Amino acid sequence: MDLVSGRGAFYIGAMKLRIPFTKRPPLVSVVRLSGAIGMPGRGSLSDTALAPVFERAFSKGKPAAVALEINSPGGSPVQSSLIGARIRRLAEDKEIPVIAFVEDVAASGGYWLAASADEIWADASSVLGSIGVISAGFGAHVLLARQGVERRVYTAGQSKSMLDPFRPEDPEDVERLKGLLNDIHGNFIDHVSQRRGDALSKDEDLFTGEVWLARRAQELGLIDGIGHLMPKLKERYGDKVRIRRYGMKRPLLSRFGARLAQDALGGIEERAEFARFGL
Repeated sequence: MDLVSGRGAFYIGAMKLRIPFTKRPPLVSVVRLSGAIGMPGRGSLSDTALAPVFERAFSKGKPAAVALEINSPGGSPVQSSLIGARIRRLAEDKEIPVIAFVEDVAASGGYWLAASADEIWADASSVLGSIGVISAGFGAHVLLARQGVERRVYTAGQSKSMLDPFRPEDPEDVERLKGLLNDIHGNFIDHVSQRRGDALSKDEDLFTGEVWLARRAQELGLIDGIGHLMPKLKERYGDKVRIRRYGMKRPLLSRFGARLAQDALGGIEERAEFARFGL
């Protein structure tokens, strides 16, 4: 058999790919984190949904790094914390660096996720920050009274009906809620301070919920610089760097039946979250 041409040459090439000591270009796992966090519906980011995604991203193929593509206006502080903690556990256990790349927005819980990375890069027009906590609701007791509807609530425990939207607002309830929000805000500040360290500015507006474009965010120490995923990865790992993408998959059947209304509601809430940042 002619080993230089034809099928023999192909055979040698195939065997070469199987030689265990052949050096291959570095591999980077890319995990996409797009959407609101902890909202109703299957498209929302949550620790449970992302757990298997991260397990594969950090383990499959011995990656040189894990890159996060982030485009999130935030959402649940608990889910943000759980996802961020999972990223850090895997990064430290596997000794793999994590690099975040922000697209349109990484605000509130979205920035919590970005701060879980070892480095943060963004587009010049990316919106970042919103390091604060918000709780929104409504009050309908006047409407009910006008319609002649009487609200009847019975509880065991004086705080059990706290912030009932169908009853007049109680100042004590508001104070309790503000206390909870301040504690969550403190957790957020601790996370950002720990992850960004000495790079953080002493600007007094840093933790007020303010948002900034990327260049100002860089001046404040919230990100490491302006940069996009592929150019930055090629700069660091060479032009032949390989990427393997991971993300949540939405089953086709989730678009039908009882899930349709919940997914639609989640989509409306998510759209409202993005709209807060002009997106």
